[in-house]
Amino acid sequence: MKIGMCMFLWTTSVSKRHEKLLRDIKATGFDGVEIPIFAGTPDDYRKLGDLLDRIGLERTAVSAMGDPSMNLISADGSARKAGIDHMEWAIDCAQALGANKLSGPLHSTLGAFSGTGPTAAEKKRSVASQRAIGDHAGKRNVTIGLEALNRFECYLFNTMDDLSEHIDAIDRPHIKAMYDTFHANIEEADPIGAYRRNRKNVVHIHISENDRGVPGRGNIPWKETFSAIRKSGYDDWLTIEAFGRSLKDLAAATKVWRDFSESPEAVYRDGYKHIRDGWKKAGGAADAAKPSSSQAV
Repeated sequence: MKIGMCMFLWTTSVSKRHEKLLRDIKATGFDGVEIPIFAGTPDDYRKLGDLLDRIGLERTAVSAMGDPSMNLISADGSARKAGIDHMEWAIDCAQALGANKLSGPLHSTLGAFSGTGPTAAEKKRSVASQRAIGDHAGKRNVTIGLEALNRFECYLFNTMDDLSEHIDAIDRPHIKAMYDTFHANIEEADPIGAYRRNRKNVVHIHISENDRGVPGRGNIPWKETFSAIRKSGYDDWLTIEAFGRSLKDLAAATKVWRDFSESPEAVYRDGYKHIRDGWKKAGGAADAAKPSSSQAV
């Protein structure tokens, strides 16, 4: 298991100016960081990857699509093509960064609503778009982790069952799913059961408290969650995703109107300990002395 920290808490554009922060994240014990991809060129991300290598941080990538002119499920073919082109650019940036996973609500336009639920036609168009994206992702050795979002942020996929069924229909090895504890807490009648039923498609996990604050301080059933994840054989990234008010546009998109912690440091330092200790306890006494795949946690 690897513990990661999503940089959304501070920025959507990580650069050398964040080196001091990145080094403190590394010193805290994190294996890596999750890098937002919203602007720039592959060369920009290649340089950032070099910096992360020097610090000793591995990385994953995250993105979202908020521009309605790049709509992967639109009836307008030009909008779908623009969305596919955008995704291919993001995949190229992720590869240059050195990330083999790119996750997020990369199936539809964030915050755009039709006024009704998803239609069969929209899902059919989504299959075609995702197959094209998946083919490009395969060439770059980047796996896409599609995310089911709560009903207030998107309407296409709100539950893991619906998302996983769609991934099966897409039938591309580089199009998979991400499980997010925050969204599952809102939309799933049984969040842990939703994970278990769809484990076969899950390639990435976001650890996010019910209020988007410090993991471990809210009402997510963490003991049961870590136990289910560990017993399922998952042995990849557990990445903290939290939000603050420092980025006006991102705060508006994620509906963040107040502070959820006393400081960003509390989020990643206490959050790291929460994951480390929760994972260890989930393993039980039998393997308490056994190191994880990346470090002794």
